[in-house]
Amino acid sequence: MKKFEYTEKKDTRSGFGDGLYELGKKNPDVVALCADLTGSLKMNAFANEFPERFIQSGIAEANMMGAAAGMTIGGKIPFAGTFAGFATGRVYDQIRQSIAYSNKNVKICASHAGITLGEDGATHQIMEDIGLMKMLPNMTVINPCDYNQTKAATKAIADYMGPVYLRFGRPAIPVFTPADQKFEIGKAVQLTEGSDLTIFATGHLVWESILACQVLEKKGISVELINIHTIKPLDKNAVLQSVAKTKAVVTAEEHMMNGGLGDSIAQLLALENPTPVEMVAVDDTFGESGTPAQLMEKYGVDSKSVVAAAERVLKRK
Repeated sequence: MKKFEYTEKKDTRSGFGDGLYELGKKNPDVVALCADLTGSLKMNAFANEFPERFIQSGIAEANMMGAAAGMTIGGKIPFAGTFAGFATGRVYDQIRQSIAYSNKNVKICASHAGITLGEDGATHQIMEDIGLMKMLPNMTVINPCDYNQTKAATKAIADYMGPVYLRFGRPAIPVFTPADQKFEIGKAVQLTEGSDLTIFATGHLVWESILACQVLEKKGISVELINIHTIKPLDKNAVLQSVAKTKAVVTAEEHMMNGGLGDSIAQLLALENPTPVEMVAVDDTFGESGTPAQLMEKYGVDSKSVVAAAERVLKRK
């Protein structure tokens, strides 16, 4: 198995902030809006350098989304940032009507997603956001895996015409992808080659799946690991080609089982190539307050859970 190493840990929200700042220097049409969470979204550098292109919306997320949609009419590229819970659930009507239905070029930038929000507890730990966003026509859904990939994704979506939901998180996690990577929307990234099963992972669960692969390799199990950073549009060819070879699938995500990555892959396989699938995801429950590591273990979205799922699916193969 290919060896993955890292020299530092950084939060993916900082990848967004740094990518946004670089965009600001490069593209004068990029504007940023934030709902009173500039520091948490790491948007300070952009706000300080380009105050004429930064709008502090206050705790008025619905207004922020409406304003962002309006800005696109004048050719601006708005990046609207807030916590994932507020960026989706609180403003779903505005996103559906003013952004998705109208096919406006708004980039919805959502931090503090998933269970790893940690100590803030269940009310803020939204794990339904991917499902909410992927069901909307015209919406692209992206969930990068580390600081470097989040930075690359942030810059890439500025060149993409249409609404995008970009999801990232709060905790510091290993940085293991190349700093100079080319981010291709809708193109999965194969991390390892294997023959016994395929793990399709997204976001924070990519690193957890790397750890799981190391354990499985020691058990003599050959795993193909694929990073699905774009959940919609799904890279169907990458999924089907890998599954045709391995004939067993594990999906891994920091999201509710209903409506997430596993849901999309299972649907594709049901239509194209029925295959045993095990899903590592939160199973129809709200979270609670705790450290990210504690919560990932309790709610079954850590490397041990991926290993267990792999062993289960191999028995069904």
